[in-house]
Amino acid sequence: MGLRATSFLFLLVIIFTAQQAAANKKSDRKAVARVKADIYYLASDSLEGRRTGSEGERKAGDYIENRYKQLGIPPYKEHYRLPFQFPYGREVVAPAEVRIGKIVLKQGEEVVLFPFSKSARVKSEVLPDILETGKIWLMPLYADGDEANNPHFEWEKTVYEKARDAARQGASAVLFYDGYGSKFPPEFNRQSEYETVDIPVAFLTNQAYKKYIADDKYEEYISDGMAGLPVEMNIAIRKVERTGTNIAAFIDNKAPYTVVIGAHYDHLGFGEDGNSLYAGKDKSIHNGADDNASGTAAVLEMAAQINKKRKKLHHYNYLFLNFSGEELGLLGSKAFVKETGLDSTKVAYMINIDMVGRLNDSTHALTIGGIGTSPAWAQFLAKPNKLFKVVVDSSGIGPSDHTSFYNAGVPVLFFFTGLHSDYHKPSDDADKINYPGEVEVINYMDEIVTQLETEPKPGYTVTKAPAIGKTKFKVTLGIMPDYTFNDGGVRVDGVTEGKPAIRAGVKTGDIIVQLGDYKVQGMQTYMEALGKFASGDKTTVTVMREGKTVVLPIEFSTNK
Repeated sequence: MGLRATSFLFLLVIIFTAQQAAANKKSDRKAVARVKADIYYLASDSLEGRRTGSEGERKAGDYIENRYKQLGIPPYKEHYRLPFQFPYGREVVAPAEVRIGKIVLKQGEEVVLFPFSKSARVKSEVLPDILETGKIWLMPLYADGDEANNPHFEWEKTVYEKARDAARQGASAVLFYDGYGSKFPPEFNRQSEYETVDIPVAFLTNQAYKKYIADDKYEEYISDGMAGLPVEMNIAIRKVERTGTNIAAFIDNKAPYTVVIGAHYDHLGFGEDGNSLYAGKDKSIHNGADDNASGTAAVLEMAAQINKKRKKLHHYNYLFLNFSGEELGLLGSKAFVKETGLDSTKVAYMINIDMVGRLNDSTHALTIGGIGTSPAWAQFLAKPNKLFKVVVDSSGIGPSDHTSFYNAGVPVLFFFTGLHSDYHKPSDDADKINYPGEVEVINYMDEIVTQLETEPKPGYTVTKAPAIGKTKFKVTLGIMPDYTFNDGGVRVDGVTEGKPAIRAGVKTGDIIVQLGDYKVQGMQTYMEALGKFASGDKTTVTVMREGKTVVLPIEFSTNK
C-alpha cells in the first residue's frame, strides 16, 4: 500500500474516531437531560417526599409507569404496579375506654393507653398500692419527682417491664399513675416495638391522679358495700397496615434467565416515620434527590439503553424494578421476592442502584457492593478503572434492596457514590446532583451489563455478613430477622453460613417461637432469650414451619 493511501486511511480513522466521540458526547448530553428531568420531578415538593403509602408515592409511581410506557417496555405482570401490604404499628379503636365509677376518663388528657396492652375488658375494685391477685393493680410509674422530670427516663420500657411482671404475679390489669406532674408524660407510641403483654395496661395523668386519687379522693367514688375504687378497663388495640407499591417493567427475550435492575423510589415524606436526621423544628419535605430519585432515574436510563440495544442484548430477559418501602426496612424488595416466589435458579444476577447522584469530581469514588457474591465479579476489578476510584464491599448484605435478592440466592452488585451531609435531610435537593457524573456511573453499569451478555450465568457465592454495630450478646444464632413480622415469634428472613441456626436446620421462612425454655413472642423476647446463653451451650430451638411445630437441637457459638 502506498504512502498516500496509508495517509488517507489514517485520516478516515481520525475522522471516524472524532465523529464517534462527538456522537458519544451528544448521547451523554441527552442522557443528562433525561436523568435531570426525572430527578427534578421525583424530588419536587409536589411529591412531598414520596413516603411509602402516600399520595406522593402514588404520583411518583404514575410518573415511573408512564416513563416505561414511553420507552415501549411492557409491565412485568398484567399491570406495572405491584402493591404490597405491610404493618404500620398499632392504634386504639372503639370501644376502648377506662372508667372510674361511672366516669369515662378522657383519653390523652386523663388517661393514656399503650400499644402493647392486651385487648380485653377487666373490672374490679382497687385500693392504691394494694396489689391483690386477680385484681387491677394501681401503681405509681415514677419513684420520685426527679425521675418524673428526667427527660431521659425510659417510661415505655419501665411500663412494659412492670406490666409484664405484674401479669406474672397475678394482676388482671395495671393502671399506672403520675403523682408528681411529669413534664415528659407517656404517650401512645403507635410504632412501639414492644410485644403485647398478657393484661390490659393504661396510665392516669397527673391531672386524673389529683382528681380521683390524691388525698384519698378515691373514697368519693366508692359505693355502699364496696371496699375500694371501682375501675373498669376496656382496652381495644389493633394492628394497622399500609399499602406500598412496587413498579415493574419487563423486556421478555424468551431467555432462560433474567437480569434484575432495581432501585427504590420511596423516601421519608416529612420525616414522620422517625428516620430523618433533620434537627430543625419546622415540618419540612424530604425530597430525596440523591436518595433515591438518582437511583430511580438511573434504572429508567438503563432501561432506555438496554431497550435500544435489544438486537444485541437478547441472551437474558431484563426486569426493571422500582421498589417502595426501602426506607422502612427493604419492605418492597422483600415483598417482591416473597410474593412472586422468586426462583433464584432463573435469575442471572441483580444490580441495585441506591444514591448515585453525588459522584465527587475530585475523587471519583464509586462503591461497588456485593463483589463477593459471585466469582464472575472479579473481572471488573482485574484491571485499573480509568473513570472511578472503585471502593469494593464483598458482602451481599447491606442497607439496601440487593440484600433481599442476595438472601434469596441471587448474585448481586450494588452501586453507590457515597454519603453526604444532606443524607436523610430536607436539603437533599435536585440542584445538588452531579448529573454528568451520574451518567458516567450509568454508562459504566451499562458496560458491565453488555459484557455479561456474552458470558454464562454468574455463579452464586455466600459471603460473610458485615459486623453491624455492637451487641451485648455473647452468642449468635446466625439469622436475619424479618422486622416487619409481628404475628408472634421471629420470622427468619435469611440464615448465615457456618452459624448455629443453619447447622441446626433452621430455614428461611421459619418462625422461631422458643429458645430452650424461653418463649419467643417477638424481637424483644428473642433478644432477651439470646442473652441467656453462652458459647458452647446446647439447647433446642422451636420453630413453626408451614403450620407445624419443629424442634431442632442447637449449639451456640461465639458472636463473632
